Amino acid sequence: MPAQHHDAHAVALNLDASHEPRHDWRLGEIEALFELPFNDLLFRAQQVHRAHFDPNAVQVSILLSIKTGACPEDCKYCPQSGHYNTGLGKEKLLEIEKVVEQARAAKEAGASRFCMGAAWRSPRERDLDVVVEMVGQVKALGLETCMTLGMVDAHQASRLAEAGLDYYNHNLDTSPEYYGEIITTRSYADRLDTLSNVRDAGMKICSGGILGMGEAPRDRAALLQQLARLNPHPESVPINMLVKVPGTPIENVEDLDPLEFIRAIAVARILMPESHVRLSAGREQMDESTQAMAFLAGANSIFYGDTLLTTGNPQVERDRALFDKLGLHPEQRDTRSDDEQAETALAHAIQRQRDDALFYDAAQA
Repeated sequence: MPAQHHDAHAVALNLDASHEPRHDWRLGEIEALFELPFNDLLFRAQQVHRAHFDPNAVQVSILLSIKTGACPEDCKYCPQSGHYNTGLGKEKLLEIEKVVEQARAAKEAGASRFCMGAAWRSPRERDLDVVVEMVGQVKALGLETCMTLGMVDAHQASRLAEAGLDYYNHNLDTSPEYYGEIITTRSYADRLDTLSNVRDAGMKICSGGILGMGEAPRDRAALLQQLARLNPHPESVPINMLVKVPGTPIENVEDLDPLEFIRAIAVARILMPESHVRLSAGREQMDESTQAMAFLAGANSIFYGDTLLTTGNPQVERDRALFDKLGLHPEQRDTRSDDEQAETALAHAIQRQRDDALFYDAAQA
């Protein structure tokens, strides 16, 4: 057996499916996971997934663009960048009433989290005043709230946290080594600083990346390494497949093999066992079989609805039909106290131990 395959199998054999989250994954270890036989990798990912989550529950979010277009950043994948002619018009910040109306409809459609995105490099103070009011009114509906507003400093992060914002989304996009090929108007350190400000303010983090931008396999491993180094891990990890938008510099990049995308989902699940791994942008281009494999690999979060900011997303009825076929159901937001949740988690852990013991005894009979 070649040495690299032997190392990959060693990683698989030594992996404890119920292990505590690690923040010291070496790049070689992660690459070894990617190199596992496909079935072995998915089996390990499913073990980890079942140790931490209901395997048939999927967290459902709806994302609304509250300010579209004319972003000063030069992200090569983004139709909202003011640097490229993609035919996307500039929109002002949506009125609070319209946002709340959309949030109410999202809850009725089965979403547990409402995400709001604005095409800014960083929010201005007067815009933040409006955003803070949006957060309060959406939370009053009983939804979790998430925002992506570009870079935020410590003061801005504190204001959002005080308003009750649950999650802040700020993706790393790709590996540190490939990052300069995709974005030049903000640094990797800028992105990490924003995540640090968000965490210090007491909010949860939503951070992931985009695959299929022409990066090498090593870059996909390095991206996941960066995410897994965050302590604690991001509570939500969106794994996006590039949506090729005419007019952007990478509209003609070679397609990523769907199986390589599934591998990334599985490795993300193993590296960040307690995080929600979100099957995010690019899902409209995926057939049902690919999506089903993504859920098997450990994806347990999706965006629901017709659009994802400015790109297409599978329609609600299609998603409901797929959930029915696969026996999946939307994850319900847990409104119990921390003590009640801890008691339930302990009861589940005890039951799992009993089930394992029964399974072992039966196997030996």
